[in-house]
Amino acid sequence: MGTVTLGVSIAVPEPHGSLLQDRRAGFGDPAAHGIPTHVTLLPPTAVDAALLPAVEAHLAAVAAGGRPFRMRLSGTGTFRPLSPVVFVQVVEGGSACSWLQERVRDASGPLVRELQFPYHPHVTVAHGISEEAMDRAYAELSEYAAQWTCSSFALYEQGADAVWRKLRTFAFGGGIAGVPAQGSPVDEHATT
Repeated sequence: MGTVTLGVSIAVPEPHGSLLQDRRAGFGDPAAHGIPTHVTLLPPTAVDAALLPAVEAHLAAVAAGGRPFRMRLSGTGTFRPLSPVVFVQVVEGGSACSWLQERVRDASGPLVRELQFPYHPHVTVAHGISEEAMDRAYAELSEYAAQWTCSSFALYEQGADAVWRKLRTFAFGGGIAGVPAQGSPVDEHATT
């Protein structure tokens, strides 16, 4: 069966997702239209295709233990010089994202892996482009802000064409978005 490249992320909803994706393309990032706007919970990870049912069962269990939380984006940041990335900052909801990503990568599940860098929730708006274009992205989106209630995350697969496609969405609280689960994370700034 071979391997598949999977990722798990929180989608940035409309109209924010398309706006940031268009801005990313406008800064000259050639990957922009192949990557839905998101906050990563699991970076691109090669997995044996035969494990896909186990991956979906694992993610459903993670989602069942979660509950909706407030996500708020504001301003820009960068990982330069360590990594050529400019991003919009997650200023509310970060602790819930951290809780989720730890459970997605849990050693008892099929998606265990080490991260190249410490986890830092963010929304990439420029990656691997010229320094001038990254400076422009940093400046032009410095006043950007958006907020929403996050009620799910999704599993994506990267195709041979380098485009990421959603395989399945996992709603918090056992499949019913908007219903808090017992013992789930409480973001210090959450309002549900």
